[in-house]
Amino acid sequence: MASLLSSVRISLSLRAQCRPLVTAAAQPATWTHNSLRAGVIARKKGMTAMWDEWGVRIPVTVLQIEDCQVVQVLNEETHGYTALQIGCSDRSEKNVNKPNLGHFQKAGVEPKRKLFEFHVTPDAVLPVGTELVASHFVPGQYVDCSAPTIGKGFQGAMKRHGFGGQPASHGTSLTHRSLGSVGQRKDPGKVFKGKKMAGRMGGDQATVQSLKVMKIDNALNLIYVKGSVPGVDDQFVKVRDAVKKRGNKIAPADTLPLPFPTVDPKLVEAMPRELVAKTGGADPYVMKE
Repeated sequence: MASLLSSVRISLSLRAQCRPLVTAAAQPATWTHNSLRAGVIARKKGMTAMWDEWGVRIPVTVLQIEDCQVVQVLNEETHGYTALQIGCSDRSEKNVNKPNLGHFQKAGVEPKRKLFEFHVTPDAVLPVGTELVASHFVPGQYVDCSAPTIGKGFQGAMKRHGFGGQPASHGTSLTHRSLGSVGQRKDPGKVFKGKKMAGRMGGDQATVQSLKVMKIDNALNLIYVKGSVPGVDDQFVKVRDAVKKRGNKIAPADTLPLPFPTVDPKLVEAMPRELVAKTGGADPYVMKE
């Protein structure tokens, strides 16, 4: 019996010696040029204008983030790819069906109005329930905005495709805005697939790339992006880092690295309410010699 206990002690001591050392605290993830962060779901609130230090007017679209949280983590083992399911805008439980309600209860978050997936790199995975705010982005960086375009219903070829129409002169009767010829004679004797004709216009998913973030409002969770964004007012818009502005081109040098995998809530409390992008450059009203 004594020999058995001694052998067990020796085996346990050998296992302890062979066990790898565990560090006191894991190193936080750092942003690299190959990192792919999660995006956010915002709601389009309309357009306004800003003026830089030279007095140049800049049209901007206002996007508001409300109750944006991580609902599910999708990894390589279970789904074959790494992504985060993001939800936004809380809604009442009575307006959610039972399967979705169980999905939200399993995640421990309030039911959401909209859910989207964002592909991320494994080092950018966030825990379920993490809240994403406007300071997830930095002023001066570039983002891509995706949303359905404004639906315009059934439209003719002139409005839908920009056709010139028929001659508006003598002899043209009731066909001024008609499409015109769409086929050929006997050979090939058909209308080719994809011919631009009258039909349903708008309501398609569109992405406007490389829009500059002009201002961040931490109190109201607002993002001001330069230019127009698809969709009507109050439309859900997917906002994420620009795919065509990789590396150091995605943001000014003084704002890099980006908050990774997202901004620390403690840092947001210490930030000023508004963060405005620097425009810089020369006075555009000075004539060059």
